[in-house]
Amino acid sequence: MGAELFRIAQVTPYPWEHDHEVNRWVDRVSAELAGRGHRVLIVAPSDSPELVRAGRKRIAALAAGADPLDAPVTLLAVGHSIPFRRGGSVALPVDVSRKIERLFQLLELDFVHVHEPFAPSASSAALRHSRALTVATFHSATERFLSTQLARPLVRLLFKRLDGRIASFRTTRELVSRFFPGEYELVLPGADSASESTTDSYPRGSCVIGYLAEEEPAALRLFMRALRRLPEELDWEAWIRIPAGTVPALPLSKRLRRRVRLLGSGEIEERELLQEASVIVAASGGTLPRPGVVLQALATGCVPVVARIPLYEECVGDGERGLLFQPRDVATLANQLERLLADPELCQRLRRAAEPFRRTLDWRRVATDVERVYRRIAAHRRPVTVDPALRRRLARRPIVDVDLHMHTDHSPDCATPVEALLRRAEQVGLGAIAVTDHNEISGALEARERANGRVQVIVGEEIKTAEQGEVIGLFIERKIPRGLTLAETIREIRKQGGIVYVPHPFDRMHAVPDYEHLLSVIDEIDAIEVFNARVALSAFNEEAARFAAKYRIPAGAGSDSHVLQGLGSVRVRMRAFDGPEEFLASLREAEIVRGRRSLVYVQALKFLQTRAGITPRRHAHPRPAARKTKLEQE
Repeated sequence: MGAELFRIAQVTPYPWEHDHEVNRWVDRVSAELAGRGHRVLIVAPSDSPELVRAGRKRIAALAAGADPLDAPVTLLAVGHSIPFRRGGSVALPVDVSRKIERLFQLLELDFVHVHEPFAPSASSAALRHSRALTVATFHSATERFLSTQLARPLVRLLFKRLDGRIASFRTTRELVSRFFPGEYELVLPGADSASESTTDSYPRGSCVIGYLAEEEPAALRLFMRALRRLPEELDWEAWIRIPAGTVPALPLSKRLRRRVRLLGSGEIEERELLQEASVIVAASGGTLPRPGVVLQALATGCVPVVARIPLYEECVGDGERGLLFQPRDVATLANQLERLLADPELCQRLRRAAEPFRRTLDWRRVATDVERVYRRIAAHRRPVTVDPALRRRLARRPIVDVDLHMHTDHSPDCATPVEALLRRAEQVGLGAIAVTDHNEISGALEARERANGRVQVIVGEEIKTAEQGEVIGLFIERKIPRGLTLAETIREIRKQGGIVYVPHPFDRMHAVPDYEHLLSVIDEIDAIEVFNARVALSAFNEEAARFAAKYRIPAGAGSDSHVLQGLGSVRVRMRAFDGPEEFLASLREAEIVRGRRSLVYVQALKFLQTRAGITPRRHAHPRPAARKTKLEQE
């Protein structure tokens, strides 16, 4: 059997018409992945009204059953954009989020790969609305004040939805992980024409010094000042590529006017300039660095002279593959250029030193590394098929309604007696219940003993872990102590042949394991509660449903009832089962049915019954008849 093929959305925050390094990454890697049989949808804002209209029509056609992935690589423009910073930085989307939300509601994908997912951007919207496995690539090593300072808590919560994180450079990884801790895999970008390299010191006879004016304006001014310091007798000329839409104020002396050529982006391609130049200068002080230019220069055999900022140092191997100067140090920049002009052999030595690195700058290698990340994540998804014999056996069973999460007075925060719970379950038409008291199993054992066939009782326990939230063990027989780690608690459930069921996993008002902790034990989770009737915000349940769907984990639901009136307010409609294996197989094909019981109402009843004089039962000894409550007398 061949390797699994994926349906992938690559989302960039930059308008597709802009020749940005991130767009280049998306374009080249998408082509490589498509060449291996994957289907790729490129999602981007656009400056083109025609592309935006076409994108709108494609999204509308999805509702009629059309599939936009009708070609190996498809571009879908999701809206116009308004750039709010110079230099091709992230564009502010206009009406993008709604289109992306609709797109991901209708389109089945295996992966959503977002690039620079900082708000406000198309990538941030895609991360927020993704229903597929989600990977982010962080390219820039420039701190974003809004995301890292003002809105860091909100961004951190959003980043917790990531199933995989990639950093383009070590410098990027160090910066992003400082603000948003996590595991970041390093995947160095590629470069075009990585298989070509010039062998002559100066291909055009004289030395062409190239500069691409995509960095901050101060860097271009520094470069021009350095050119003025070069000796008159040296043979050189400078080619400066000016981005579209910019008109730099460059007063040129008569001496420089005959040596400097200003070229618009429409006159010369970036790759063409780098192939013509012998030396390339990157002078950013760190505000708008362009590491892709340095990598592209190395790929074409051009010698880089770069400012000593971490990102550029990483590209040139701390001076092994190029020359360095301190940021804003015009004298050292001029001296380094003069060295290369006066000593052609120095150019050759630097080119030879860069040769092993140059061979790694191949987009096929980047696609292979990214595909490896995809496959590692996808390996955690559950198989979608059920054993045919087991399915046939279950098909002969009746349909029952099941509530998978409830409490009795054996929990410290509940006053519901076991007998009252059983009677109520029978009254509301439940065929099975899971009794899951907090850190206690006695209530579930008593319920099973007293059920007498009225309702099937699954013995469970909601166990508080040390620092990673709560987890429920179903089909267990012995109490599991609280205070273990999540992994240790899961092992104890497994020792009893039980099922690991994660309740209200993203409800910030409960003790919950965070996304990273769930990912660390993802292969051990049997089922996830995707609807909890007591969850205050629907977004928490929706997040749980997304997580379960991404990893194809069977989805459960429960009332989490602490009062009788809440019992059965949500139920799982499934085939009757006998034991853990049949339960999971039946749950995989179950339907979740929600009631309309008011959360405020049942929470108020819980408060009255547990705080207004009714003492919760904490042990398994029988209750004397004289202490019967009004609930038992109903």
